Amino acid sequence: MKNILKRTFLPGLMAATLAGTSLIPAQPASADDRVLNNAAIGAGASALTGAITGCGSFLNNAAVGAGAGAAVNAANGARTRQARRARGRLPVQDIGVGAGAGILTGAVTGGCRSTWKNGLNGAAAGAAVHLLDKRPTYRRR
Repeated sequence: MKNILKRTFLPGLMAATLAGTSLIPAQPASADDRVLNNAAIGAGASALTGAITGCGSFLNNAAVGAGAGAAVNAANGARTRQARRARGRLPVQDIGVGAGAGILTGAVTGGCRSTWKNGLNGAAAGAAVHLLDKRPTYRRR
């Protein structure tokens, strides 16, 4: 039975993978060299917020924050260079992306069963990344 499945699905899977990787142009990943820094900032902020709210374990809260910090980095990397120079980092975007990523990561890890607490942990991680990531902000003169 295993050989039949291998012979049936493997060629189709390989063809789909080849077509997906070579024929469809994709944008490169938008995360930059500071993704680990932002993930660490988010993990620390979320672990602290999780201890205050009494939600889940330390490691689960750190994982939620790390996911939120990485998502905030990716969201800022996805913006155009001109928009980043003109407006800098947007606090509402960082907090909103952090909250959404916190909810998603919390649902995957399952440590804290409260959606709003996962969102609060992610929002705190996004706010911490916004405040502590020391990138130069470019403004028009």
